[in-house]
Amino acid sequence: MKFSEESESRIIEMAWEDRTPFEAIELQFGLDESKVIKFMRSRLKVGSFKLWRSRVSGRSTKHLKLRSSDVTRGYCSTQYKHR
Repeated sequence: MKFSEESESRIIEMAWEDRTPFEAIELQFGLDESKVIKFMRSRLKVGSFKLWRSRVSGRSTKHLKLRSSDVTRGYCSTQYKHR
């Protein structure tokens, strides 16, 4: 798939966010988890990709089925507030 620079930036941002599940990326951009991994591998430097993979591997908040029902939003409550 071909994405605009803005969309690519948003996909990378969502992939890095702890509380944004892969399902949200798939819903918005049509990339399932395996495609997000391939996308990130092609866009990040090797070291950054390895850091990202170790960070998201096994993280329950990145998968809706593993997520606690206490997690009700995809971002930290202070993330988008202007300071």
